Amino acid sequence: MKVDGTHYRSIWFDDDSGTVKIIDQRWLPHAFRVVELTTREAFAEAIRGMWVRGAPLIGATAAYGVAVQMGIDPSDASLKETWEFLHATRPTAINLRWALDEMNRLLLPLPESERHAAAMKRAAEICDEDVECNRMIGVHGLELIRNIAAAKAPGEPVNILTHCNAGWLATVDWGTATSPMYHAVEAGIPIHVWVDETRPRNQGAHLSAWEMAHHGVPHHLIVDNAGGHLMQHGQVDMVIAGTDRTTAHGDVCNKIGTYLKALAARDNGVPFYVALPSPTIDWTVFDGVKEIPIEERDQDEVRKVWGKLEDGAVSRVQICPDATPAANPAFDVTPGRLVTGLITERGVCDASREGLAGLFPEFAGA
Repeated sequence: MKVDGTHYRSIWFDDDSGTVKIIDQRWLPHAFRVVELTTREAFAEAIRGMWVRGAPLIGATAAYGVAVQMGIDPSDASLKETWEFLHATRPTAINLRWALDEMNRLLLPLPESERHAAAMKRAAEICDEDVECNRMIGVHGLELIRNIAAAKAPGEPVNILTHCNAGWLATVDWGTATSPMYHAVEAGIPIHVWVDETRPRNQGAHLSAWEMAHHGVPHHLIVDNAGGHLMQHGQVDMVIAGTDRTTAHGDVCNKIGTYLKALAARDNGVPFYVALPSPTIDWTVFDGVKEIPIEERDQDEVRKVWGKLEDGAVSRVQICPDATPAANPAFDVTPGRLVTGLITERGVCDASREGLAGLFPEFAGA
């Protein structure tokens, strides 16, 4: 996708500097900053501190973290330590473990002298594969938007609600939930996006709205609790959300508040879709509510907010009494029964074991 006319991925290897670079998302939308990651510790901090976020991008970042470490110390002990060090950064997104396991699978049989080059090559491939997965999610999701558009008056936009940021900033490029939207814009189908602010980190306000503005997608920012009201009044045609982990039975774990959107959508007859690349499916987990670990983040993410002050300075301010503590579960689980369909790189399926097995038979028995 483009930023002020220049194409960017969210992570890339820069040939000129010989380093891995990322967009540091902590500063968006007020400042666009690119930083280099040169050590295992820097990669871990980028994931843990949410310089990068979104399940696919976390996985890609971890893969490059392993690759860079193999250039420093390619030993078995280093590889094991790096797996454990990076895996501990974020417990919920399954792509992190998938990418680390993929790098281990490739590197362990190789002699140490070959590990760095092989790891850098595989990390780049993981990024390219993510881009293609997300492009195909857009191709399949476009047909859902096209069908809704066909039933509307000519020129009337398809109103889509999305939660958090499952855009290109959460992946390597295209995004998951946003990919069908970007494909629709390129196909000339009029759409309008309701962007949830997504407390407490406001990824919708900071990131999704920033993406929409840069790509020329008509949109409005709304408070998290406005979605149900809009659905009641016929102002939402469909919901498309992302997911950080999807169970083998079709439950989806996504940013906190997704479950409430699914309940409102079900009550109002609004189709609720979840877009995901296949590495986000955890074939070893069956009951998302009981089995997926939910990350509990720092209470100050709830107690304080970042914003631009009237003088233009970007600052963090407290919004609650000094003595008030906060709870901060970062994700919730939406049962598959509330999901109209899962949009994957292989097509759209029911949010069920049978639906997923139909698209991914090679994994269904895992």
